[in-house]
Amino acid sequence: MEKRSLSNIVGAKGEEIAAKWYKKKGFRVLQQNYRTPLGEIDLIVEKRGRWLVFVEVKTRTGTPLARPCEAVDARKQRKLIAAAQQYLCDIPQTEENIRFDVMEIWLDEKGHPTISCIENAFWL
Repeated sequence: MEKRSLSNIVGAKGEEIAAKWYKKKGFRVLQQNYRTPLGEIDLIVEKRGRWLVFVEVKTRTGTPLARPCEAVDARKQRKLIAAAQQYLCDIPQTEENIRFDVMEIWLDEKGHPTISCIENAFWL
C-alpha cells in the first residue's frame, strides 16, 4: 500500500475542490493529474466551443506566509506550458481558446475551503 504524505492528501483534496468549482461554472473535467515527462497538469477542463483551461491548483492549510500562487514561478510556468503543448499534440483541439488558470485554495482548521481563481494567470 502506497503511503501518502500530508501534502499529497491536502493537494488531492484541493484538486477535488477545484474540479467541483469548475463543474459548477459549466466546465467539464477532461483530465486530472495529466502527466508527461515534461511536467504535470493538475486539471484540464473545457467549456465546449469556448475554453480549454489548464489549471494549476495550489492548496494550503493554516495561515501561509505567502499567497499560494507565488509558488507558480517562471520555471513552473514553463513546465506547465510544455505539458500543455504535449497534451495539445496528443489530443488536438480546434475550437476552444486556451488559457492557464491558477486556483488558490486555503483550508481552514475544519477543512472548509476559501477559493480564489486567477484566470489567465500566464500565457503560452
